[in-house]
Amino acid sequence: MRRGSDSKNSTPGTQTAHIVNQMTETKSEALLFEPIFQERIWGGRRLQDEFGKKLPPGLKIGESWELVDRPEAQSVVRSGPNKGVSLHQLWKNHREEIFGNTRNAPRFPLLIKLLDARETLSLQVHPPAHIAPGLNGEPKTEFWYVVKAEQGAKIYAGLRRTMSPEEFNRSIASGNVADHIHSILTKEGDGIFLPAGRFHAIGAGNLLVEIQQNSDTTYRVYDWDRVDATGQPRELHIEQALQCIDFNDCEPEAIEPAGEVLIRNELFEIQKWNLTEPRDLALPGKFAIVCVLDGNLRMAGTDILPGDLSLLPANSENRAIAPSTKTASILRITIPR
Repeated sequence: MRRGSDSKNSTPGTQTAHIVNQMTETKSEALLFEPIFQERIWGGRRLQDEFGKKLPPGLKIGESWELVDRPEAQSVVRSGPNKGVSLHQLWKNHREEIFGNTRNAPRFPLLIKLLDARETLSLQVHPPAHIAPGLNGEPKTEFWYVVKAEQGAKIYAGLRRTMSPEEFNRSIASGNVADHIHSILTKEGDGIFLPAGRFHAIGAGNLLVEIQQNSDTTYRVYDWDRVDATGQPRELHIEQALQCIDFNDCEPEAIEPAGEVLIRNELFEIQKWNLTEPRDLALPGKFAIVCVLDGNLRMAGTDILPGDLSLLPANSENRAIAPSTKTASILRITIPR
């Protein structure tokens, strides 16, 4: 069994070793974090081209983990008086100051990434909460926001029709399982919801923001007959996937926004804001996360640029976000209580 994202190696190559035990007072500071770049067989260099990320040379980078609190991968503050403080330290020791009255959990409950799919990812599934423990995995529900999409780019999500697990398994054995997955043509601004149990893949040519549960459990079903650098096919997880896939989940559609709200559920709330003037990001005592899509902004004394992800602490006195360019757009991400 494999636990981890769609990768040849789910352990980050480098981590910041310096962890500060006590955090400096930060009522006026928005927090920016060091990204963790992940090489992927399907990745490319678009995160550098589009967002100016300083990618390691020569590698296919498919994911930039922008905010993560996991044993194998830890976000750390990248600048300011709190440089080097880890997200886990903030969550464990400064919960109320930074995150306000947020539900209790051992670790920060979200993982936020930028994804560059130069090639199509494997057809895969993540386990639902009632199944994950029995597979020694973690439940994972996620949301994708399409930042850029090349002409003809697709998202694969759900099935074309209801199937039995036995029929689905036969399609795997016969090599035509890809014929049974539903596809959605993507364009900039689309939102796609992936509840745990939904069979899915990101198609080639998509640049996405992914907001997900803090989990790294993926079960691959089909990898397009691809081989890794050693000429070997990557591991599949058919038995586990058959226990997780919702075989009645057919032809889902892209999200229809309700005003600024893209999605709201018990795990996360995501809004899309187009800004032409300053605006308070959150009420006093509440934190919020900003992912900048385009334009330059300033928030709580910090400049944030396209591709940046920044956290406004709950105790910040300056709660406004202001565009430095004529217009700017962001994703605003919060956790419902």
